[in-house]
Amino acid sequence: MKKIFEQHDVVVCGGGLAGVCAAIAAARGGAKTALVQDRPVLGGNSSSEIRVTAHGAAAFHAYGRETGILSELLIEERAVNHEAIFENGWTNSVWDMVIYDLVQRTEGLTLHLNTAVLGVVAEGRELKSVECRIGNAEVDLSLSAKVFIDCTGDGLVAAEAGCEWRMGSESKAEFNEPHAPSEANGDIMGSSIHFKTRDMGRPAPFKLPTWAIEHTDGRYFYDQGRLPKEIRGGYWWIEIGVPYDTIHQAETIRHELTRHTLGVWDWIKNKDPKTMKLAENYALDWIGQVPGKRESRRVMGLYLMNEWDAIRNTVHKDEIAFGGWFVDIHTPGGLLAATSEPASAEGYSETSEYATRSYVGPYGIPLRMLVSKDIDNLMMAGRNVSATHCALATVRVMATTALMGQAAGVTAALAVEQQVAVAEVCTEDYRIVQQRLLRQGCFLPNVRNEDTADKARMATVSASSEARFAGAGPESIGAHDGLSFWRDQAVPLREELLQRRGQWVAMGGERPKSVSFCLSNRTTVAQKVGTRTLAVEHVWDYRIQESMELLSGELTVPPGEHQWIEWRLPAHIALPAHGYVRFDLLANPDVFWHVAGAIEPGHVSAFEMSPAKMRRYSSGVTLAIKVDPPQESYSSSNVLSGHTRPYAGTNLWRSDPEQSMPQWLKLTWNKAHIISQVELTFPGHLLREYHAYAPFYRDPQCVRDYDIQIETNGLWLTVFEVRENYQRHRQHTLIAPVEAERLRILILATSGDPSAAIYEIRVY
Repeated sequence: MKKIFEQHDVVVCGGGLAGVCAAIAAARGGAKTALVQDRPVLGGNSSSEIRVTAHGAAAFHAYGRETGILSELLIEERAVNHEAIFENGWTNSVWDMVIYDLVQRTEGLTLHLNTAVLGVVAEGRELKSVECRIGNAEVDLSLSAKVFIDCTGDGLVAAEAGCEWRMGSESKAEFNEPHAPSEANGDIMGSSIHFKTRDMGRPAPFKLPTWAIEHTDGRYFYDQGRLPKEIRGGYWWIEIGVPYDTIHQAETIRHELTRHTLGVWDWIKNKDPKTMKLAENYALDWIGQVPGKRESRRVMGLYLMNEWDAIRNTVHKDEIAFGGWFVDIHTPGGLLAATSEPASAEGYSETSEYATRSYVGPYGIPLRMLVSKDIDNLMMAGRNVSATHCALATVRVMATTALMGQAAGVTAALAVEQQVAVAEVCTEDYRIVQQRLLRQGCFLPNVRNEDTADKARMATVSASSEARFAGAGPESIGAHDGLSFWRDQAVPLREELLQRRGQWVAMGGERPKSVSFCLSNRTTVAQKVGTRTLAVEHVWDYRIQESMELLSGELTVPPGEHQWIEWRLPAHIALPAHGYVRFDLLANPDVFWHVAGAIEPGHVSAFEMSPAKMRRYSSGVTLAIKVDPPQESYSSSNVLSGHTRPYAGTNLWRSDPEQSMPQWLKLTWNKAHIISQVELTFPGHLLREYHAYAPFYRDPQCVRDYDIQIETNGLWLTVFEVRENYQRHRQHTLIAPVEAERLRILILATSGDPSAAIYEIRVY
């Protein structure tokens, strides 16, 4: 064996999405960084070896999609990939190469593929090096660093360093978590492999190998939540964990999963009367042989997150990421258990008791749970973070772990820069981490841009025009070509008022005098519908409380289709001048509240899933509503709100869609400033999760062609030209610094939307 020694500032072990984002963030932060991955490709569970697609908060919450480095990658993949997203089994090598390309283009980042961690060298509370082997090169590699980040999933580095870790389920007595068992046990979520099929256009036979498991009982599938609903693949429920050890018996699990997977395909193709004909021309095209693992070790950090943090939206002062996937605790044993994962077993009900207590977020995630309590220079990101079994069920999904990875990388680089321990960053310098994450395009629910170096915050903003929100009706047309929804999280569009339903409206300008609802009454008698107007804190404020109520009343809906029923708002009712108001209609199954044909940016809707608790309605649609007078919801000043997505308001400047391009946004200072860098955040890629976006997708709302200009001697001078953009977050460094009192973004074209739009502009 050849021995190689390398010295770095930061070493990241594990090349899944958490590790990739951690390594890129650390390198971008100025730290000399190494990324170690034991597989030949990057992406971990999302890679073409395993093919689990990256889920996150937007599966359940409108405008909840994760941004930052992960967003760069996902937007790029959709823009260049010909393959449709079909959840599990359909990830191809284009995704691998998108990740690989960004890693290779990141200055200061050294990549070691096919490199396994064998052990560590530690002295007291300090980790000195990780000892690795490059599997196909007969090379042993010793990597020293100032900070290490364990993104191995299994927490291998932390375990080798002697850190405390947990594995299994905490008891109810420890935190009184709603999903916790009465007694602590070894139950953990299992591992899965996936398969993909291909339509051959003619009959394609399949014979089950003798060593595989034959399935013959339809009740195993249809009565136990294992629905063979797609011929193409995508079966996350091909899962096994308990009674096997997901770390030390991973190969046994892989073999058992293979046996079951072949048996599942045999059932679909040769035995199931519901699918045999559909599957006649399909052939098994690919079957995974690297299990995708959900859970093993959880390394104890400075904070142990529990399920209540997600349920109660605990506000942590050191918030560095957010989550919003449901508390998704899979049944121990998977295929070996009596039923599948509970939500699937009950048919993905949106209003059951289980669905109600599992629906959480978006909630903040603290930096302290990414820092080891036992080793001073060790962090974690991914599914091995400091969380209980129940809390891990919501933070473990890959889009969320990618955010944690980026936060860990930023923290590690800052610790190196300031020559302090990462624990000290958690207590003393977490605000710096937060502001750097925001500048990199990330979103934090409880933190906004307060960067004192950002010159835009000292400017006055104006624009060529501003859109107003007058509402939208069933006949409205929106620019959302190629935007669909993910099958399993799309609430059916039942327009009848089976439950209370609400529409958020962003306030601004002249106070509304009335709102009108597009309703149908298909009975022969007039119907009564209760109305409520509530002040809400943000787009994810799903509460129903009497203290939030501004006005209550009742509408009379005569028989008829698509009627605009007006509700007058008395002048004495105090409506907020800014922020959101929610207009709710109470349940009446004989009345239909129709959905608008367009999705108005920042205007979300929800329905009552259980008493006093709402959840997103359908896949993030706008309900048919009109506001008189129209609201100034998209003012140019929104670009300085400090948030880069709809939250406490739309936070979006949007030009008047009736006015043609070009449109412009201008910053004016009371004295000249030296300008070196301009950073922009455009709309798009936020409303629904990654699964909703088509091949070669470029979001119509995203600005495509624009110029950055400064005013000199009364003339506008272009200092940057951008064409064919499709990324939402852009950073532009000028060739040479310029002095200016005025700067503007001249928008020439979008990718389809009639309005130019910007969430944020920063200037340095």
